[in-house]
Amino acid sequence: MDFKKTNAEQSIVTRDIRRFDAPTGNIYEAVSIMSKRANQISSELKEELSGKLQEFSSHTDNLEEVFENREQIEISKHYEKLPKPTLISIQEFLEEKVYFRNPTKTAE
Repeated sequence: MDFKKTNAEQSIVTRDIRRFDAPTGNIYEAVSIMSKRANQISSELKEELSGKLQEFSSHTDNLEEVFENREQIEISKHYEKLPKPTLISIQEFLEEKVYFRNPTKTAE
């Protein structure tokens, strides 16, 4: 998933919570779905960042070389500027880009 092309806000905004429960009919279920999606996004971002930083790691680096690696610093700064996983998950949920199902509800 490309998190760089999200419509998520960079900061906190006021939201109409009635929009959250429209797809599910239950605000608590909607919050649970967004929370689980935020955890998925966080894990994906962490894996992606770790993979990119591993490209620069070397077993022979001393401590000073690690702190001076500008590429690692730039990559880290880029990921810090991305919207937080919770904001991305809220935006995806509101744009109906999140697939979810509740197995306890009977199918009609």
